[in-house]
Amino acid sequence: MMQKKPLVELLNELEQEMLRLGYTEGSMKFYRRRWQMLLQFTQERGEIHFSEQLGLDFVEKHFHILEKDLERTLSQAETQELRIIRMIGDFQLYHTVLRRYYKHKEILTKPHFVEVSHQFKKSCSEKGYSPVTIDHYVKQSARFMDYLDSQRITSCADIHLQVINDYIKTLAGYTYKTVEQNICSLRAFLKFLFESGEIQTDFSTQTPMVQARKQTRIPSVWTKDELKKLLEAIDRGSPKGKRDYAILLLVCCLGLRCADIKHLRLDHFHWGEKKLVFTQSKTKEPLSLPLTAEVGWAVIDYLKYGRPNIDIPYLFVKHVAPFGPFSEADHLHQLIKGYMERAHLPTLKKRRGMHSLRHTLASVLLENNTPLCVISDILGHVDTDSTAVYLKVDLQKLKECTLDFEEVVGHG
Repeated sequence: MMQKKPLVELLNELEQEMLRLGYTEGSMKFYRRRWQMLLQFTQERGEIHFSEQLGLDFVEKHFHILEKDLERTLSQAETQELRIIRMIGDFQLYHTVLRRYYKHKEILTKPHFVEVSHQFKKSCSEKGYSPVTIDHYVKQSARFMDYLDSQRITSCADIHLQVINDYIKTLAGYTYKTVEQNICSLRAFLKFLFESGEIQTDFSTQTPMVQARKQTRIPSVWTKDELKKLLEAIDRGSPKGKRDYAILLLVCCLGLRCADIKHLRLDHFHWGEKKLVFTQSKTKEPLSLPLTAEVGWAVIDYLKYGRPNIDIPYLFVKHVAPFGPFSEADHLHQLIKGYMERAHLPTLKKRRGMHSLRHTLASVLLENNTPLCVISDILGHVDTDSTAVYLKVDLQKLKECTLDFEEVVGHG
């Protein structure tokens, strides 16, 4: 078992790692003040080493927030106090800083890692992976290389099985889906390193494979009342509201995926035939859907009175300068969450993203005895296995919330 380092030594190493990560001087001053308070508390207790219990006792003595933490009523400032302590515990276990934000910072700075990342992205593109998959693989492999950097490993050639396993341990606490995605990305990256000659051992075959649990996950389903409240919360008189209303109807009524909504072009709408025809981003398969009156008029209303006058082929654009298309990283989840808050719908009760609206459409079709093969066609699934998950929805619950979409969208 690894010998624990004295707290003062642990904090010194943590400080160096945070400076390497680019924490600002203002942030570092705040952390150092808290560390001094913790060191004083430790001395008063006659202890030398950090422990989780020591950290919790320190937080309780100075901030009295443990009960609030259990009740989920912490303020942002109080959450930060707990994060400071948890960061020390994480660093003691993994010698790295976990759960940090990467939004405003390039993850990789070492030229070797930057070049490897560039080559990996190129390889993924050549293999025909979707833009969303490439984005996941590249970002998550970059986090792995950043972890290598924090462990003083400066070249991919020096990767070994122990450091891979140590990195996987740092994923503890994330959701199953996040861990699944990270390990899938890691395996793809290690396979690339072996095939490109960066490493001599194919560690991808020795990395644990997470078994997908899609068939056991119960989908989130919206009730008719919830959908009404969600749509009524949209200001359909504003340009952004017209856009968001059209987007939500495309998901609710036609079951479009988020990526396909972002890539919709004006020429996908065959108005004379009342059809929406496009090639799906995920499956690369063509899909033709009936263009209902509600969806059609919502799109026309947005085009005539809401969409900024910019010359790009995509239907939906951002409504903040600089105007342009949605990026691959825009999952549109915040769009739904904002309207849920405005409609006073609980956001923590169940997963409530774009995908849950697809679940709802599929579940309603199922309850109306629509054949599974037809539901698969509507949702753009390659086979019915992907659709079979909707059979696991409690049919009795569905009977309580059967939706007539014409009634739902016709309220305005």
